[in-house]
Amino acid sequence: MTIQASSTPTVEYYFSFLSLWSYVGSRAFRALTERTGAEIVYKPVDLMAVFAAGGGKPVKQRPLQRQAYRLVEMQRWRRIRGIPLVLHPKFYPADPSLAHRVLLAALDEGRAVADFVHAGLSAVWADELDIADPGTIVGLAEDAGLDGERLLARADEPAHRATEAALTREAIGRQVFGAPFYFYRDEPFWGQDRLDLLEAAISGSEAPIPSPDLSALG
Repeated sequence: MTIQASSTPTVEYYFSFLSLWSYVGSRAFRALTERTGAEIVYKPVDLMAVFAAGGGKPVKQRPLQRQAYRLVEMQRWRRIRGIPLVLHPKFYPADPSLAHRVLLAALDEGRAVADFVHAGLSAVWADELDIADPGTIVGLAEDAGLDGERLLARADEPAHRATEAALTREAIGRQVFGAPFYFYRDEPFWGQDRLDLLEAAISGSEAPIPSPDLSALG
């Protein structure tokens, strides 16, 4: 699902409310889009399915050395970004699927969702809230200026379940293997630490660098 060229730069944003690094880069990404005038296409995905397709592992299945270094990076980026960040959040991992579908319902209605997206990420990594809990989701939506109860009621509509699954398949098909993953003019940028590169691509005039065909690598 690629984005056609237009006068307004458009960034496709694959993420999950469960994603640590989506949270760490959330405010910086939003500031980037405000500076560049870019629009965001929000694409929540099943992060565990994306990991599995790309050979990644959930945190507790990674080598202990990688788990230890992840904690160092968390503290480093907490300092760099100036954000609250809990190293061992109470409700991690939790199933973000319902919250993703509430987001999709809001998008379907044309609502502004930037505040809700950040709140959903903060819920897990800063506020130690259960992103799988319907009451929590409604509260986050209401605080973001949305009608939480109505959107929650719409979350189980077949169309939103279908979109949720389709976005994950789309991400895997586009070689997404983690989150956050950004695409600008079909050029991929993985990780919140690539935001400087993304901004340079949006502001510059260089031709995009697309992902190579995987069949050419075999």
